[in-house]
Amino acid sequence: MDRVRPKKHLGQHFLKDQNIARKIAESLTLHGDYKTVLEVGPGTGVLTQFLIDKKEFQLYVSEIDKESVAYLQKHFASLEGRIIGGDFLKMDLEAIAPGPLAVIGNFPYNISSQIFFKVLDNRQKVPEVVGMIQKEVAVRIAEKEGSRDYGILSVLLQAYYDIDLLFTVPPGVFHPPPKVNSAVIRLKRNKRERLPCDEDLFRKVVKTAFQKRRKTLRNALKELTLPTEFEVNPILQKRAEQLSVEDFFELTLSLEKAWKQSSNSS
Repeated sequence: MDRVRPKKHLGQHFLKDQNIARKIAESLTLHGDYKTVLEVGPGTGVLTQFLIDKKEFQLYVSEIDKESVAYLQKHFASLEGRIIGGDFLKMDLEAIAPGPLAVIGNFPYNISSQIFFKVLDNRQKVPEVVGMIQKEVAVRIAEKEGSRDYGILSVLLQAYYDIDLLFTVPPGVFHPPPKVNSAVIRLKRNKRERLPCDEDLFRKVVKTAFQKRRKTLRNALKELTLPTEFEVNPILQKRAEQLSVEDFFELTLSLEKAWKQSSNSS
């Protein structure tokens, strides 16, 4: 197939290694019994070609670049009606197909975190994600507590997904080659339907705690106006990166209870 590459857009580096593309496609496990897969940022279809003929699911592709859309329409005629031109970050995933859908792709570096936040917001819809991203971001997402790489995205995603960092990809397999290594990561929805605490407060606590990650939680969470009764809690002596996902659940629950007691006593 003649692959005249569209201009690089959104920080994307086009994959040119067929074996790696095949390996990425084979990383889907069909976890969650879905029948639809959405590829984000297919470019000229290097990954698409290994997904399009899969009998286990129907493939849709989402592409913001008009030149790439025209290329896909010309070279992947069987995708007619399933090439979605536009910004994935603004898409209504429910409108693409009924039921659950998996997300896969060679994600543009500079919006990869936003893609995962989009997945988070659609966690009941998306049972599985396989994405190639900057290795640094992949490590951050998969990392556990106690590491400097552990952060907001780690905690929020691990609350809802089991995460595997599958393999590293060198710069030379892309056009143009990036200045950093890439990695392929897989997220599989866990069995947690609801968090054991208020979900909005959980997200706020996590974000606030990591915004001042060098400080103890006592100082990092000051802007939340901690109840007086809560200020003796020993967890406040720790820093955000020392808390596991379950610890953040417990912290959020403890805050909820303390605020409620404070309100009742006033």
